[in-house]
Amino acid sequence: MVKKKGTLVLVRHGESRFNTLNLFTGNIDVSLSSAGLKEAQRVGRHCKKFDYDVVFTSHLERAQETLLVIIAPQKKIGIFHHEISARHNTYLNLSERLKTEVLSVYVSSDLNERSYGILQGMNKTSANRTYGAGKVLAWRRSYKKCPPKGESLKDVYERVISYFERHIYPRMKRGETILVVAHGNTLRALVKYLEHISDENISSVDLPFAQPLVYTHDDDTFVRTEGLYTLERPLR
Repeated sequence: MVKKKGTLVLVRHGESRFNTLNLFTGNIDVSLSSAGLKEAQRVGRHCKKFDYDVVFTSHLERAQETLLVIIAPQKKIGIFHHEISARHNTYLNLSERLKTEVLSVYVSSDLNERSYGILQGMNKTSANRTYGAGKVLAWRRSYKKCPPKGESLKDVYERVISYFERHIYPRMKRGETILVVAHGNTLRALVKYLEHISDENISSVDLPFAQPLVYTHDDDTFVRTEGLYTLERPLR
């Protein structure tokens, strides 16, 4: 029997309302903009071709809004499992037939966007005037530096990869098809891990809104089979 390759589909959420106002969003829970909703609908049509075994997302609304659009056309029924209320996550009264039609959606704060600390909710131009453009650039782009009370990309990497290795990677090794809908920095951390990108070069990687990256897994190797990112990360 030919071993089935695991498939991982990564999707960054669509544009948020704070994105349209040029504000630092971080882990503030902001909804999609009208453009972001259209982006989610577009990526939903693209991702319809996959038959997902399981889905993972963050606690933040913009990721979940994007996810809901993607899984709406799926034959299976999405049921959310929230780590903060695990005792409510059972569905023992479902029939055996219906249980086979469930698409489990696991929600974790480990997949939340990076915290920007004191910058969150601040206009990016105003932040440059207040703290200095050079310092703000270092906080935003450095792998290890971060704004006061915030997270560095290294901090994000450590929580995301720990979650990936515990909950997602074992399923890939079993040959499952997995969807992860999250955020620019959490997914950049994951791409760094999957593609062995250096600490220096990851600062240049930019993931577009609502455009999937698809990886297959075989013999402990990840191969990107679909999707592109740029190596000239713009300041947004």
